Order: sequence, then structure tokens, then C-alpha cells
Amino acid sequence: MPRFPIDTSDWKTIGSDKVSAIGLGTWAIRSPQRAVETLIEAIETGMINLIDTAEMYGDGASERIVGEVIRRVGRDRVFVTTKMLPSRLWSEERIEAAARASLERLGVREVDLFLIHWPAPGIPIAEQVRRFEKIVYGKGYARYIGVSNFNARELEEAVHATSMTEIVVDQVHYSVLTRAEAEEILELILRENLGVTIQAYTPLERGAVARNKVVREIAEKYGKTPIQVALNFLISRPRVVAIPKTEQKQHLREILGALGWRLAPEDIEKLESI
Repeated sequence: MPRFPIDTSDWKTIGSDKVSAIGLGTWAIRSPQRAVETLIEAIETGMINLIDTAEMYGDGASERIVGEVIRRVGRDRVFVTTKMLPSRLWSEERIEAAARASLERLGVREVDLFLIHWPAPGIPIAEQVRRFEKIVYGKGYARYIGVSNFNARELEEAVHATSMTEIVVDQVHYSVLTRAEAEEILELILRENLGVTIQAYTPLERGAVARNKVVREIAEKYGKTPIQVALNFLISRPRVVAIPKTEQKQHLREILGALGWRLAPEDIEKLESI
């Protein structure tokens, strides 16, 4: 049997919202115009509604790109995730200034989800989370808050630190080739019923998944591409959203081909053996 129950839905839960099982990331965009057009096409398909960005991506340029997409497709069609640098967490004033700057670049009054990009060194987890919650959620800059790059112990501490709202996401590196830490987190989430969703970044390992022999063999069996198999493996996990990055429409269409079907349990087991 696979390590986790198989989730057959192409829509996942974040807070009380439904988001697409695959979202799109915006790290290291080379062509802003091409990225905007590709992200718009993704939203227009109705199969994707989640876009992930961060203040550090292109020193704010990525948030401006996502803002342009929002302006063109409509605010209510995009579930926006952005992330704040941990250096902001040393004071409430820094947090507020950073949150306001992100909202201005995105052209929105609030984001759907604001994450701490990684744990702030030198600040106790509970303290940084409470400070972030007080300003980002308490002042209405985000509908939900979460964390990124928090390990299982750090996530558990963060979840128990909040008082006004809940931690709803931990965004971590997770792929068919990189599983150990993310799956420790997922086991905690399911065992303790934390209500946290994992957003899996670098799910394609910059193309390395397509060169793996086991992934390629299973892809051939299904008449799919290795990219589609690698993404399908992730979204088959409960409470996992994959967030690959693309600014190519052809690659977008390949990504969309990971939706609408599921790997058989025995093939998920084979991928778990990698």
C-alpha cells in the first residue's frame, strides 16, 4: 500500500477555500511579458487558480507580474500566495512596511495567503509567528497566514503559537525525488489533524524528474510525460498542492495534463521506492 491515502480530487483545501491541486510559482522569471500571458492562460482554463510569489523574487518584480495578471483576469479568480523575508520579523514596524509594500506591488487590498519565507534566525518560533499574525492577519493584510521551509518541529510550534487565526500552509521542497522532510511534515499534519496544507515547491527538480528511470517507465505505461507523472504523484497525496514554475505555454499545457487522473496504488509504491 502507498504510504499515504490517495486523494483523487483536483481541488485542495486551504483554510475554508478550495484551490487547484496544481498552482504556479513565479521564481526567476526571465520574460515578464511571456510569464503574464502564460499565467493568464492558466487561470482562463479554470483548472488553476493559485499563483505563488514572494517579495524576494526579483526584488519585488514577481509580485508586480502577478499584480498584472490579477488586473487582467479579475481579483476573485486568483488565490494569491506571497511570502515575507524573515529579516522583517524583528519588529512590528518592519512587518507592516513589508506587508504594505507587497500589497502595493500586487495591487490588492489583501492577499489570500501570506507566509513567513523561512524561520527567522535568532527569534523564537512562537515569538516570530505571533508578531507576524498580529500585523499581517490582525490588520487585514491577509485572509490566511502560514509558513515556508519550517520543519515538522518548527511547524508544530508555529501551529500552537497563534491566537487569532490558524497556520494553514507550510510551503516546502517536495518532489518524487526529495521526500523525507516533507513527508515527515505530512505525517504530522495527518496524525495531529492540523488542518495544514503543504505547498510543494521545486516539484520537478528543475527537470531532473524527467531523467529518472522509474518515473520514465511509469510515464510510458500511462502514455503521459515524466513531468505529468511526477506532479500526479504529489497531488495524489492528501493536503498537498504542487507549485511548479513555468512561463512557457507549451509547458503549461504539459502541467495541466497532470490533472484529471491518478496513478494506480502499485505505481505510487514504485515511485516511493526511488
